[in-house]
Amino acid sequence: MRVLSWVVREVGKPLVREERDEQPGAGEVLVQVAGCGVCHTDLCFYFDGVPTRRPFPLTLGHEVSGVVAAAGPDAGSWLGRAVVVPAVIPCGRCEACLAGRGSICAAQVFPGSTVHGGFGTHLRVPAAGLCPVDRPDGRSGRAGHELQALAVVADAVSTPYQAIRRSGLQAGDLAVFVGAGGVGGFGCQIAAALGAHVIAVDVLQDRLDLLQHHGAALGLRADRLEGRELRRAVTAFAAERNIPSWRHRIFETSGTPAGQAAAFGLLGPGAFLTIIGFCREPVAVRLANLMAFDATAQGNWGCLPEHYPAVVDLVLSGRVALEPFIERRPLADIQQAFEDVHARRTLRRIVLVPEP
Repeated sequence: MRVLSWVVREVGKPLVREERDEQPGAGEVLVQVAGCGVCHTDLCFYFDGVPTRRPFPLTLGHEVSGVVAAAGPDAGSWLGRAVVVPAVIPCGRCEACLAGRGSICAAQVFPGSTVHGGFGTHLRVPAAGLCPVDRPDGRSGRAGHELQALAVVADAVSTPYQAIRRSGLQAGDLAVFVGAGGVGGFGCQIAAALGAHVIAVDVLQDRLDLLQHHGAALGLRADRLEGRELRRAVTAFAAERNIPSWRHRIFETSGTPAGQAAAFGLLGPGAFLTIIGFCREPVAVRLANLMAFDATAQGNWGCLPEHYPAVVDLVLSGRVALEPFIERRPLADIQQAFEDVHARRTLRRIVLVPEP
């Protein structure tokens, strides 16, 4: 099948629209892209030269929803089905996968890094791990507009979901998201849906205002509060609700040095910190705080495919809203979209939609 996609040939150079042949092999499918979200990680590959696992030339894009247009041997049951493609697809067979650690699978497929990604008309991926969003007979595929929106489930919604679950968050706990953009904004909604008291921290008031209608009980401006002032504001909020420090769950979702330092500074006795945002620069923190507070810090890479049905259910049941947080643009506008997100000229997650 002929596939059109936007290819990165060199770091920072204009993307090139190219055509290639793709045929699914055994256990693989070819997904016709309904939408592909623009992630901070894509920009790190494109603007900053963060290495992809497969060298350029490469089509980026790992937040994909679409319809299975072709299937290889052993994958025919997927034909015609509407799906979300996980951003991280473990092999399912190695020692790490069998031990439940698929996120660190050395053979994992990461669209837009190990293989061509979703900024095109189609992409070829393993069928294992696909998340269906319709009936098995394929007759009730999601309407095109809705399926486009579900693209962000592949990373921006599913990644904070896994991080929240791994943190042990319970109803009545405190959840603080440092960075309220795509990942952080959806994380706020998920934590609220699970019954947590949620604080959103960001430098943009518009983001905080939106989240106060979607799960955040308090919004704090990181650019107006020094480290100690931010900590005092969080502590006061928790004290009013009688939430002890060992029930504090802090999620770093800004991917900035300042955000990571601020998130670490919020740790108290027994608290739990998860690093989700990617940041190339080193950050100076006093690691002895982990010892002194008997606290925990943990990273989170993507989301295991087995969690995706629960994430999709949160969205389709209305407990997590997508539309107020996304902006659709034609795929042909990819260059401008990259530049706008890189320059922080947009508040919403951009979903690029291939031309009909």
